Amino acid sequence: MSKAFASQADLADKKITFEQLSPHCWAYTAEGDPNSGVIVGDRFIMVSDATATPAMARDLIARIRTVSDKPIKYVLLTHYHAVRVLGASAYAAEGATEIIASQGTYELIAERGKEDMQSEMERFPRLFRNAESVPGLTWPTLVIGGGDPTKGEVPGRLTLDLGGVQVQVWHPGPGHTRGDTIAWVGAEQVLFSGDLVEYNAGVYTGDAHLEEWPATLEALRALGAQALVPGRGPAMRGSAKVNEALDYTKRWVETLYRCAREAAAADMDLKAAMAHTRKAMDPIFGQVFIYEHCLPFDVSRAYDEARGIKNPRIWTAERDKEMWASLQA
Repeated sequence: MSKAFASQADLADKKITFEQLSPHCWAYTAEGDPNSGVIVGDRFIMVSDATATPAMARDLIARIRTVSDKPIKYVLLTHYHAVRVLGASAYAAEGATEIIASQGTYELIAERGKEDMQSEMERFPRLFRNAESVPGLTWPTLVIGGGDPTKGEVPGRLTLDLGGVQVQVWHPGPGHTRGDTIAWVGAEQVLFSGDLVEYNAGVYTGDAHLEEWPATLEALRALGAQALVPGRGPAMRGSAKVNEALDYTKRWVETLYRCAREAAAADMDLKAAMAHTRKAMDPIFGQVFIYEHCLPFDVSRAYDEARGIKNPRIWTAERDKEMWASLQA
């Protein structure tokens, strides 16, 4: 019997937690669903990752309003996937004047934003229940330069003063996508990583740069964060838990890519590569949330990269389903 496509069978609501991590930093998490972060200054507020729809964003806004009435001036797109960004329009009424993204993320929106939106809406029906509230693609108003550290270039950095707290926004290197961007509150040692870091949930790598990702994780580790809002999973407190999340993500990425390289070297087809990867991944990660959704997309991308396809191929709703059907027993 074939599995339901992606997350189409996952229709149960998740328990949302809104918790304070430091004097100015908050985490909005939901049992393995995409997380958001909130930084509350004396003058302005920043939201990191805007949620999937304006209707979902209004729930986050309501929780923010229990702790501050300041304008939500900044919305950070840590990367471009529809479940992270299509709620951005809801913040305009709350004072948002800047939607921030890296140059790499801007390029991805232009290259594949429309296809990604349709693809993800079909993968996640629960998260897009109110899709009619989405006005279209989310475009940044402020683009920060994204250099390639592997070529000796300095990543673009932006420092924002929210009043009483400064936030650094920068591109630490490729990983989950080529445009990943983080928010770092150095004075309070809180990191908002987007999907560069996950914990106890599937690590989606369908648009990833797997070979470079571990080095990017090490750049984040070097910050010495004492609290972390990962892309999925609970907020992490204390250096030991932060490192646990970094190690979890790194193990997923390295195991996946090693299996893909072995499959490519043995000239396996994609279905055989999937079976080979499961032997290594299932015993370690098979129980975590969204694992069965992520793995077919992950193996497809890892197999491509192992065979020399450097720039991830564009996922469309049609390609999604063709790939899924091809991997069913």
